[in-house]
Amino acid sequence: FFILIPLVLIMSFVPSGEPARVQNAVLQIDLRETPNDQPATEALAAAFSGTSFVETLLRLNAAADDPSVKGVFVRAAEMNLGSSRAEELREAFLRLRAKNKFVIAHSQGFLASGPSAYRAISAANEIWLQPGTSFETPGITFETMFLGGAMEKFKVTPEIEQFYEFKGAADTYKQKGYTSANAAAMTALATSVWTHSIADIAADRKVDAATMRALLEASPYTAQTAFELKLVDKLGYPEEAAAAAEKMAGGKLLAIDDYHPNLTGGRVVVAVVGGEGDIVTGDGGGTNITSIGTPSFASDRVAKSLLDIAEDKSINAVVFRIDSGGGSPTASDQVWNAVKKVQASGKKVVVSMGSMAASGGYYAAASADSIVAARSTITGSIGVFGGKFAIADALREFGINPDSVTVGGDFAAAYSTEKLTPTQRAKLLESLQATYDRFTGIVAEGRNLPLQKVQEVARGRIWSGEDAQKNGLVNKTGDIVIALEEARALAGFKPEDKIDIRLNVNRTTPFELLTGSMMGGAKASGASDLQIARALATIVGENRAAMLIDQLRHISQPGNGAQVWSPPVMER
Repeated sequence: FFILIPLVLIMSFVPSGEPARVQNAVLQIDLRETPNDQPATEALAAAFSGTSFVETLLRLNAAADDPSVKGVFVRAAEMNLGSSRAEELREAFLRLRAKNKFVIAHSQGFLASGPSAYRAISAANEIWLQPGTSFETPGITFETMFLGGAMEKFKVTPEIEQFYEFKGAADTYKQKGYTSANAAAMTALATSVWTHSIADIAADRKVDAATMRALLEASPYTAQTAFELKLVDKLGYPEEAAAAAEKMAGGKLLAIDDYHPNLTGGRVVVAVVGGEGDIVTGDGGGTNITSIGTPSFASDRVAKSLLDIAEDKSINAVVFRIDSGGGSPTASDQVWNAVKKVQASGKKVVVSMGSMAASGGYYAAASADSIVAARSTITGSIGVFGGKFAIADALREFGINPDSVTVGGDFAAAYSTEKLTPTQRAKLLESLQATYDRFTGIVAEGRNLPLQKVQEVARGRIWSGEDAQKNGLVNKTGDIVIALEEARALAGFKPEDKIDIRLNVNRTTPFELLTGSMMGGAKASGASDLQIARALATIVGENRAAMLIDQLRHISQPGNGAQVWSPPVMER
């Protein structure tokens, strides 16, 4: 194992030479895979993770102007892709078609999912569906796992306070289902996403929205019925659709991983820096083997990238890509401060929101000169929660009796296994109130909104990107290409000025990864039981288990008296 790892790392950093140019190429994209939003920050993960979602979007945008690329062949997702990703992919395919490039998509069935798998490829010239499969796109469901019943069963008391009623992350520990406030917020979110999904699909299939709504909500259909209803264009198998794409191009398929267009050389230099996953202090712990493949929005790492950009006089503007549901308010504040320093250097900062940029993710974005989000992005969640699990009663069920002595103030014992005293609870509320006030103040300043207006749309409530724009939390709706164009405009350049894209990935070196992994194994290098379990759950595909482990990891981190974090929401 330890011989293999260095060999792989060395090979991954050996230059492979200039990629071969293929004439009349058909770029092949497989949406059944679920890459991370952004390039990996660990060396080993980078060697194996393939093309990130952001890189895919940038390559598709370059392909629109590349005469060697004639079109795109897409293997459609069978289950849910995520509405924000579907929206960004659709925009990429529309740009390709506007430049006379074709898009052919093949699906082996749209199976028990929301509209995103179909919406992602609805702009294709041809949609193929495999015979014998089904077409199931009847609506959209957002699902959250609630642990309140489990806490009650095992006599664990979530001593958690929240600001305010919409801060659903706290409810996942305390409740057995949605509160009335959060049920209303989630329904509004689902309605927004479903409505503009139908509008996009209807426009692409050239029918009115009411007709498309009726067709989709009446599904499932057999493949033959979907074809007769003109929801798809052809019935056939993957190799037949691929052959049709090659024939149309007069060339061969080229995997998106093997397509490396030149993204540099333009007049306008825009650095693209990103943060993805849980927002944590430090460098993300990306130096041990258990962290591989698990994105971490590490404040030291992201802030360093931003501060380096502030000092680089060759860079004209920044696009800051955020795909995160939040985490530590301290880490979020550190990144927010780094954004301010980039602006102080005279550079404009445009945030491009991914699938989610909520709570701490929104905190980090708040001061940007412009915020661009997909209409389906989950954002907002301007709120805070904090506390602990009081597990003393649970331990006593097993004959374990916790006892303690405390020297100093009463709050020194606040994070013991016992329940909070009234004095401790008052101190906790005071601390959370201060964090909430700072958060809302930063949003008011950054968005140039009255504090009262921010307080009306805050309270922990999540919004779709579309509704966030209406509330002044987002400037524009669109994808990362729109964000790049916005950065160019804010930097004072013209639309015809080509953008030189500098992907800024502050990556863990091979040496750091090796030393982190070898220093006594995973646990000695800082990996907790929850981190190891999370990594294993991800590897075996247990998404729900991974989601629950993430929830527990957030609240169990030492010293985290407060969290600016949104609950994990499964879209299907």
